[in-house]
Amino acid sequence: MRSVQKSNSKMKVDDGSGCEGPGTEFTREVVLKPAGYPLIGLIDDDPFIEDMELFEAYVREQWEGFEVRKGMFLFDRDLFKGFAYRVISADPEGLAIGPDTRVFIAPSKESAEPEERPKTFVSFDDVIGQSAAKKKCRLIERYLEDPESFGKWAPRNVLFHGPSGTGKTMLAKALASKADVPIIPIKATQLIGEFVGEGARQIHDLYDRAEEMAPCIIFIDEIDAIALDRKYQELRGDVVEIVNALITEMDGLSERRGVCTIGSTNRAQTLDSAVRSRFEEEIGFVLPDAGEIEQILSSNLATFPLPVDPNFNIRKFAESAKGLSGRDLTDKILKTALHRAIIDDEKMVAASYFDDALTELKKSDTSSDCQNLYA
Repeated sequence: MRSVQKSNSKMKVDDGSGCEGPGTEFTREVVLKPAGYPLIGLIDDDPFIEDMELFEAYVREQWEGFEVRKGMFLFDRDLFKGFAYRVISADPEGLAIGPDTRVFIAPSKESAEPEERPKTFVSFDDVIGQSAAKKKCRLIERYLEDPESFGKWAPRNVLFHGPSGTGKTMLAKALASKADVPIIPIKATQLIGEFVGEGARQIHDLYDRAEEMAPCIIFIDEIDAIALDRKYQELRGDVVEIVNALITEMDGLSERRGVCTIGSTNRAQTLDSAVRSRFEEEIGFVLPDAGEIEQILSSNLATFPLPVDPNFNIRKFAESAKGLSGRDLTDKILKTALHRAIIDDEKMVAASYFDDALTELKKSDTSSDCQNLYA
């Protein structure tokens, strides 16, 4: 009886003489390291392996007969199609994976990885206004400074809601800076996977990483992109598994002490009620009043590369700009005026440039109330 063996993607045949030919021996053990998808950027590319013995059988089924050498890649063809593993070591090297080859997984992240994540240096003073929101954030700050003291009363899930551009992301960064903890900021749309089960896996991987870095903040921006009301989810079936995974993590079935989830949205009314009920605290953000608009304008004008027309009346302009967010003031008023002055080769930014930018912005609004820009 002749036995057939794959090696290096070629068929090798025992000639039946009882003598083993080249390639008939197998490597005793191989160490693999998750390398990720070649084209898809994910939060954490590691498939979750619960049963290592079962995974070994899966590896041998896929790659039995393939010679392995340090540095080469093996690509998954079934469960996580296209996912790559790098061969860290093989003993002996250059032989094929066989029916008794032991398989080990090296961690994809070095143990020092949490220290490599940069902390934010935004301060509370950088966020103009939002005094009520800042006051409520003191609770989160104290929890992150001493998670053990809160026990079961920890503010683990907090919702930031309010008009777009009012400083929700900036305040989350300032909170992390004040408490001196790392923050993992992520857009909710990044959590939507390409394959079934991928989105849920990314949620759990995200929380695993945060637990390693605890105390830590997970900041999910535009959370309404995945945590929609159930009636909308029928149109977005791909997010149902993500919502369920998120609810599981927010419920704390697997306790992750020192991890605070902050969700951010400007459409709180569209959130899935099951998700929204998991937020122990809701912190509202509001559009700046005239005094705060004046502060935003003054602080940003001080950084202009060109001088500003001394006849520009900031206080009067602030009254005219009520209803705009801080982001609109900086990106659509100040930046527009400055760029026009540069294009026109002016030596200073004329007051009329600011007025023109405001007029154009209000024209772009189909309603008479700027507040409706943030529905």
